[in-house]
Amino acid sequence: MEIDLDSILIFLHIIGATVLLGTGAGIAFFMVIANGTRNATLIAHVASTVVLADLLFTATAVILQPVTGVALALRTGWPLGEGWIFYSIVLYVIAGLFWLPVVRIQMQMRDLARQAAAENAALPSRYQKLYRIWFACGFPAFAAVLAIIWLMLNKPDLGRLF
Repeated sequence: MEIDLDSILIFLHIIGATVLLGTGAGIAFFMVIANGTRNATLIAHVASTVVLADLLFTATAVILQPVTGVALALRTGWPLGEGWIFYSIVLYVIAGLFWLPVVRIQMQMRDLARQAAAENAALPSRYQKLYRIWFACGFPAFAAVLAIIWLMLNKPDLGRLF
């Protein structure tokens, strides 16, 4: 049986996109629900799981996507300057610019919740400020990922930029 590299790349690229979208939505859902409890112990536990999920799943997909995407473009003859590919790359960078600080913020929120739980205290105001920033960063990152998936599926003719 011959291995079809293009099929493997397409499969990995689709799995990567699915992981980015699914993990992002799942992480957001669980953090929002945990935050709504105001229970520092619960939030610390959920935030620990979220940080781990981001490091294991999201980070892996973040690395996989550009590798498989560029490989697919090169193998199929799509120039990286093709409009839909170029804008996908731009949106990917935008998503990353919002995701990277979010990972750090999640770690800080986890640590603040752990400290509050250990001291049997309320969550500090710094936690609430970080949560608001985390929440706000999620919208443009998630929208960028959705737009990238739309571009990948539809491949609209946006011209060739270079």
